[in-house]
Amino acid sequence: MNKTHQFNVGYLLLATLVVLLVQGWFGVRDTAFISYSEFQKQLQAGSIAEVFVTDTRIEGNYSEPMEGKTRFATVRVDPDFAQELESADVTFSGVIESNWLSTVMSWVLPALVFFGIWILVFRKFAARQGFGGLMNVGKSKAKVYVETETGVSFRDVAGVDDAKMELQEIVSFLKDRETFGQLGAHVPKGVLLVGPPGTGKTLLARAVAGEAGVPFYSISGSEFVEMFVGVGAARVRDLFEQARSTVPCIIFIDELDAVGSSRNAGGFGGHDEKEQTLNQLLSELDGFDPSTGIVLLAATNRPEVLDPALLRAGRFDRQVVVDRPDRPGRVAILKVHMKKVILGEDADAESIAGITPGFTGAELANLINEAAIVATRRKAESVCLRDFTEAVERIVAGSQKHGRLLNATERDRVAYHEMGHALVASSLPGMDPVHKVSIIPRSIGALGYTLQRPTEDRFLITTDELKNRMSVLLAGRAAEELMFGEISTGASDDLVKVTDIARQIVTRFGMYPGMGQVVLEEQRSTWLQGDAIRTQARDYSEQTAREVDLAVRQLIDDAYLVARRILEQRHDDLQNGAALLIERETLTPHDFPALEPDPQKPEGHRKSMQDRSATTDPARQVDISTID
Repeated sequence: MNKTHQFNVGYLLLATLVVLLVQGWFGVRDTAFISYSEFQKQLQAGSIAEVFVTDTRIEGNYSEPMEGKTRFATVRVDPDFAQELESADVTFSGVIESNWLSTVMSWVLPALVFFGIWILVFRKFAARQGFGGLMNVGKSKAKVYVETETGVSFRDVAGVDDAKMELQEIVSFLKDRETFGQLGAHVPKGVLLVGPPGTGKTLLARAVAGEAGVPFYSISGSEFVEMFVGVGAARVRDLFEQARSTVPCIIFIDELDAVGSSRNAGGFGGHDEKEQTLNQLLSELDGFDPSTGIVLLAATNRPEVLDPALLRAGRFDRQVVVDRPDRPGRVAILKVHMKKVILGEDADAESIAGITPGFTGAELANLINEAAIVATRRKAESVCLRDFTEAVERIVAGSQKHGRLLNATERDRVAYHEMGHALVASSLPGMDPVHKVSIIPRSIGALGYTLQRPTEDRFLITTDELKNRMSVLLAGRAAEELMFGEISTGASDDLVKVTDIARQIVTRFGMYPGMGQVVLEEQRSTWLQGDAIRTQARDYSEQTAREVDLAVRQLIDDAYLVARRILEQRHDDLQNGAALLIERETLTPHDFPALEPDPQKPEGHRKSMQDRSATTDPARQVDISTID
């Protein structure tokens, strides 16, 4: 492919200057510059045919050429003074007093001022509107990092060992293409990194470039699309043209869903521009030979919205899942980030990893920073485990709002509500142990919260554990009804969660005996929300829908009865715990031993889950009582 010639303003200025010089040279070549006295003599002799008079000059044409010149020019002189000079037989001529520098600057400076205004105002406005400069509107905005300038290697990436192993093949090919292709194999054209936000997809791509030591073109998918139709496609062409000139290299497109979303979604206006950009990207993926050493990496947290043509074999051949790290992965990530802070003796990566299941790499990095801020606020010399615990609570439940004052009745109700959650959680098997109970209002709107700390990563959950979790969620309302004889709006968030669990038991997991082993509502995983979303289409009858509603209601009623029965049996603990909670505002099992797990609960029942589609994220298993 021939290199496209780009329009350059410098060429236009140079051509204009050449034209002006040529015109000036032709004008001077036929003109005789004479004195004013000579002009008078030629005028009296009848040699002048035409005269053009200005304030300072007299120009004109000869009636016949004189010494090869057809035109003349002279400086104008005062007529009265000229007569005196002529009577004295003196040769005289006029002189224009001028400073050439001031003359030049008189037109250069205004031009520079207007040019500066254009630079400062128009370009700034154009950048905000997405023009990027009219002359560069079709140029790629990719940031180029040459060889190891990315500053990242696989040593800097922790907690995603499986993904790193798959990407090692890319590095091996880019380093030694001949050896890698001895048996006819070639590197995949495209590798798509898929995972929730904050898991390190972009960091992995930069590490691949750093390890391979090749140019790395990094661009976001949103930078392809502008308000001008055809700009996105032009930038795709320019990006791949640049890459072909620097092979071997890596092209990384972050947030691929911004430009590669499905073309079946419909739409108007800018949708056509996105389609053209996507079509050009598909064409470029088909047009380059992977053996040349161009590798396309892309990242997205919404793979379900990508166009199927983009994911077929021969384009993005491989999808690498970059999931939330497990406990060993969290330990490795924490060790990388904990090097930047001064740690106390009780703060070790193993302990912190135990209280952060479900956290991504970005969230763990933020956790360490928040813990350091907490320790700095209390003027400590090091960051201790208590600082990390408080940082987890801040991330999960929000910051404390001591200025939000509750009246005595609301304060009592919130205390019994939270103590009800904690006591039922400590009484049922398979529940995560209670870590802390608080009635201090939080910034996210919570009037109190019960924090349960998982003891291990979980991947499966049984029917009984789901039902027990529903009982824990309903225990706050059961405690209110038991102690006050009426309920409040404080359980609104609990009801949303318990209804979701009950409906999934019936429609997704096939756990309700009366409904059979059938899935009634399909779910599609979406990395964007970390939870599954159900499709809206319903493909079962109205009679089945009624049975689903009745089954959901029955499950919730049964779970509520279990919670109320436990609280009736532990009535004294409920009263004593609520009174102590009102006095201290925050309790731990150390402060109130009744919150310790029941030793009679079977430990074998604690095999549990991290199925975030079944219930809430284990890393965020806090009950938050809110007022609508």
